[in-house]
Amino acid sequence: MQDFEYMMARSLDETVSLLAQEPDGVQLLSGGTDLLVQLREGRRIARLVVDIKSIPELNELTCDPVAGLRLGAAVPCRRICQHPVVTAMYPGLIDAFALIGGVQIQGRASVGGNLCNASPAADAIPALIVHHATCCVLGVAGQREIPVEQFCVAPGQTALRRGELLVSLHIPPPGSGFGAHYLRFIPRNEMDIAVTGAAASVMLDPAGGAILSARVALGAVAPTPLFVAKAGDYLKDKAATKEAIAESARIARAAARPITDMRGTAAQRRHLAGVLTRRALEKAIERARV
Repeated sequence: MQDFEYMMARSLDETVSLLAQEPDGVQLLSGGTDLLVQLREGRRIARLVVDIKSIPELNELTCDPVAGLRLGAAVPCRRICQHPVVTAMYPGLIDAFALIGGVQIQGRASVGGNLCNASPAADAIPALIVHHATCCVLGVAGQREIPVEQFCVAPGQTALRRGELLVSLHIPPPGSGFGAHYLRFIPRNEMDIAVTGAAASVMLDPAGGAILSARVALGAVAPTPLFVAKAGDYLKDKAATKEAIAESARIARAAARPITDMRGTAAQRRHLAGVLTRRALEKAIERARV
């Protein structure tokens, strides 16, 4: 493990000031389940590690049918998955958040950290994309919002500018006729990295059951989590038939740009992108009809 200084930040202003002074030498610690491993392996370098998990704004968790869900960047996954209102309103998010490590990891790991780690195989990000999530970030120039599908720009790299940090995530209320689902393929039953992941959401017309809108996102098949807008757009104003779902899944499969590595081949991942998209859409439609 490399040597570094450690300090605990007490406010957003203090954190922004530290980042502005030396952005390349400061690493932010929320849960630390990714950062500490990366520091040990030399994949990240830090002169100073700033612990931000005690900052009040980063620990806010509010959820109601009007305002939607707001998650502070340091809120641990376990706290979210045990929140009865969140689990009732957003089962498609819980599908993904509950997969981020085992129980011990979830007590530390945060959804904000999972997003900022910017892994192409991250479980939380495709689910956030199909739920229309937005990122609230803060820096010396002030506050701005970024759609979550634009947040990851390369493996391990985000759209955060020098001196900025992620403060919170906002997910709009689901509304009547909304359904979403996330699933992944892994070699083992738990605590593994997705070979391929897929998330889907739909909004159904309560009168006729037609699909008013849909979103599809994939994980582990491109350099970043992949928002496949064409797959969702294809379903707009169509009946939720097996044929329509199959075509949307084919579009998602065609959009995949996977690689071959120790966890799977490009051909396997491309095939799984289609299979998992179909299954995610079917479950999202089932939930939307309840």
